[in-house]
Amino acid sequence: MYDVSNGDGCVVDGVGRVSSDEGAASDGVSYGHDETRIAFDFSKRVFDVVTSIAALPIFFGLCLALLVLNPVWNKGSLFFTQPRVGKSGRVFTIFKFRTMETSLRVRKADEAHEVKRVTPLGFLMRRTRIDEVPQFLNVLMGHMSVVGPRPDMIEHADEFSREIPIYRERTRVLPGITGYAQTIQGYTDTIEMAREKARLDAFYVRNRNWRLEFLVIAKTFRVILTGYGAR
Repeated sequence: MYDVSNGDGCVVDGVGRVSSDEGAASDGVSYGHDETRIAFDFSKRVFDVVTSIAALPIFFGLCLALLVLNPVWNKGSLFFTQPRVGKSGRVFTIFKFRTMETSLRVRKADEAHEVKRVTPLGFLMRRTRIDEVPQFLNVLMGHMSVVGPRPDMIEHADEFSREIPIYRERTRVLPGITGYAQTIQGYTDTIEMAREKARLDAFYVRNRNWRLEFLVIAKTFRVILTGYGAR
């Protein structure tokens, strides 16, 4: 069970490597040399920080535009925040531009998305992924990376970790603004889809390198242009 009593930075219980029966050789890959992986992770962090700083003018420009547009097409607060599960099972607060009408209800892991609550402007932001831009702040704060498994809500992560042992593999790296599974599979709202997502996330974690990073980024531009996987 995930412990969120201490707010940001609290540790999720039971996080570890994937069990051998479901995670061992499904993709036929190894973890690679530690020295190579450490060098990659360091260079990736440098890339994340530089990219996020470069994105700040876009972020502030969108904030100003939405402050003007929201009162008409997206009434409510500018931002949406929510606890999510990150690297090593640590819980952090994710930032997004709000796209839905406010509700205290938490969607179940196998429940269809509440599309009726999405506002007209929110639909456009979701389709173009503009709502994800504030997460560059999460990257600068060290909670996220530009590329990595998408962070799940605590309730969903708790259920997936019980039902899908390989799911825990994703917690070996920082979650991302965009991810390998997201660009291939799109949105998931069932346990079976979550199983496939977990397999794709595990493949990324074990094989992460610059070629795969830029492949995900290229696919992300396709997603932005086509609206693939938006809900």
